[in-house]
Amino acid sequence: MRAAAVGALGVGIVALFLGWLGVSGATLPTEQLPYVVSGAVAGLFVLGVAATLWLSADLRDEFQRLGEIKQLLANGSPPPVQEEPTLESAAGHGATGRSWSTVSSRNSDQ
Repeated sequence: MRAAAVGALGVGIVALFLGWLGVSGATLPTEQLPYVVSGAVAGLFVLGVAATLWLSADLRDEFQRLGEIKQLLANGSPPPVQEEPTLESAAGHGATGRSWSTVSSRNSDQ
């Protein structure tokens, strides 16, 4: 589905560009209207289709993951747990060369 979304994105961008190219060469509004209708409206519609396809692929992935978790829970085994980063691992040692736990313990002594 993501390949279709990328393809639709390309088609939408090309349609918008061709519509702009046609409007830029026409001088009268009656000459510009067909380009606006065919290029801009069609291009925006295809871009909307591309966004819908991309979001649909994301939702399908999420539902697949939820189905795997549901199956694991039904079998009696807990789902895999991702380790959450701690303050020390997320912040590192910073510019001072000290870890947060060192800094917080010094501040609590005061």
